[in-house]
Amino acid sequence: MRAVVLYEHGGLDKLIYEPEYRDPKPGAGDALVRMRACALNYHDLFTRKGMPGIKVPLPLIAGNDVAGEIAAVGPQVAGFAPGERVLVDPTDRVAGGFLGETMDGGLAELVRVPAHMLVKLDAEIDFAEAAALPVAYGTAHRMMLTRGGIKAGETVLILGASGGVGTCCVQLAKQAGATVVACASSEPKLAQLKALGADIGINYANSDWVAECRRLFGRPRVFAGQESGGMDVVVNFNGGDSWTRSLKVLRRGGRLLTCGATAGYDPPEDIRYIWTFELNILGSNGWKREDITALLDLVRSRKLKPVLHPRRFALAETRAAMGLLEERAMVGKVIVTP
Repeated sequence: MRAVVLYEHGGLDKLIYEPEYRDPKPGAGDALVRMRACALNYHDLFTRKGMPGIKVPLPLIAGNDVAGEIAAVGPQVAGFAPGERVLVDPTDRVAGGFLGETMDGGLAELVRVPAHMLVKLDAEIDFAEAAALPVAYGTAHRMMLTRGGIKAGETVLILGASGGVGTCCVQLAKQAGATVVACASSEPKLAQLKALGADIGINYANSDWVAECRRLFGRPRVFAGQESGGMDVVVNFNGGDSWTRSLKVLRRGGRLLTCGATAGYDPPEDIRYIWTFELNILGSNGWKREDITALLDLVRSRKLKPVLHPRRFALAETRAAMGLLEERAMVGKVIVTP
């Protein structure tokens, strides 16, 4: 089969396209999925580069998010048959492990997974839209609704809003009835985010987003009679130098939601804002199976539309696809197809 294989950690050149890589064989309880769409995530970049404290078995096929058709099933598999359309939940919730990190993932024609990781996929849901859901949209769903409790009337600032997680956060916050402020690095990206439901766009490449939030929503105050101003919620999965700045725009009792740290996990901190404004820092770790099924229901009913980068990349073009992600030169999910 054709596959993109990582033999050692490093740059884009470490992604090796293999036109005749070994075919996987399904064992007891396994299914073999013929990949129709694989959505890339920042997690794939971290896997390629190497992550402190996480040992990745090499050689490895990356790719966490996969949708396709069952090509074969092994012994002891019930409830699934060849030809069925499926989405893979990347987390092995029985034996442990993560697709594209501890086991071969979706950047290949065929993917072997334990059958308990499969979710049946209705014919009306496109493979690429389904593949966009688990890591990014599942993470956003849990962070915004299960953990964050976004509700009508709140003001929500979403940093890094043009990526997979961000575009879902914009849609979910708008559906909840919040006023949505989206940050992105260009006017075309902001135009697309407004089309998704963002009420206000801030171009952080040419403006100070902290100053702009204060101009629009007031400076947070804590004195008697002046407990007003600021955002109700800030969504920050970037970390880095945006972390402490996020604290500066939250109202008293505001919530900072985080599910990652794409720009750095150990930023400088100023905890004075946390106690002075009685802020709530809420972490959200991944997703549950019910987040995926809820998202599939939303897509099926067209209440949610996964945002996909317009270009589809073939397996042989995976380096270019990863480069686009690394440069943050996209809006929505980057999709690789066979």
